[in-house]
Amino acid sequence: MRSVPEQLRHGVRAVLRPVGEFVHVSAIYLGLAVLTTLGLSLVLPSMRQQSQQLHEVVLAMFQADGGGYAADDEAEAPDWSLPQAAPTPSDGVASAASPDDAAADGAAVDQADQDGVSGRLTFASALAASLRDQPIPGVTQAQAHALRSYLARKYRIASSVAGALIRTTFEVGRERKLDPQLLLAVIAIESRYNPFVESAVGAQGLMQVMTRVHRDKLRPSGGAAAVFDPVTNIRVGAQILSDCIRRRGGLEGGLACYVGATGPSDGGYGARVLAERRRIALASGIPPRN
Repeated sequence: MRSVPEQLRHGVRAVLRPVGEFVHVSAIYLGLAVLTTLGLSLVLPSMRQQSQQLHEVVLAMFQADGGGYAADDEAEAPDWSLPQAAPTPSDGVASAASPDDAAADGAAVDQADQDGVSGRLTFASALAASLRDQPIPGVTQAQAHALRSYLARKYRIASSVAGALIRTTFEVGRERKLDPQLLLAVIAIESRYNPFVESAVGAQGLMQVMTRVHRDKLRPSGGAAAVFDPVTNIRVGAQILSDCIRRRGGLEGGLACYVGATGPSDGGYGARVLAERRRIALASGIPPRN
């Protein structure tokens, strides 16, 4: 038989044990709630800023006067206008559009064609060429279609947009003597083909260009907001990557420079880019270029 004090102590322990476990669990959940609150307080301002920037850029894209989104001190805004196809008869019924409307629509397509012919590549001219399935120099139609299908399927972008970006990277790659599929791989790792994405440190667009650092490179294309124009972003990103490769003396060092690594390790960035380039090359059947 237990004495009364022992029975009392046993009863107290039996009561305190579940209370202690409850307090312990509550402390864990309270700690998680504090950590979640702190995390959200850091993330939400950045998300609000990104949403505001996206809203401003989208408004600028659809301005009626085509004024663009450049700051007041910038000379020229980027060309965001998309080509409009002229109305065509359907099922043997003539179009109801007026001659003036048809002329205006045809002029938009002609302007996109003139941009491509004159060498002034814009996203509008690249998209128009993609919609018409025009060939890309140095690439067979089968290779271009395979590459377009791979990017559209993996990164969930429109096939025509994938074609426009492929055309852009091949032209810019030729200008900068860079492998176009390397540029496509950098875009994949940096932004997953989201032209409006922004990192925590302020890198923006397809190739995550640091607008604050490379404002001089963006000025000829319309200023800081031009970083959200896919063609401008790829041009500037390719220029930065080319400079990095030249300074570091090789592709691996150049990729480490591009991502901002100053030490011996780039955190696996270069390996991810090169692995994606291999996957892109396998999907397209286009051998990587050195």
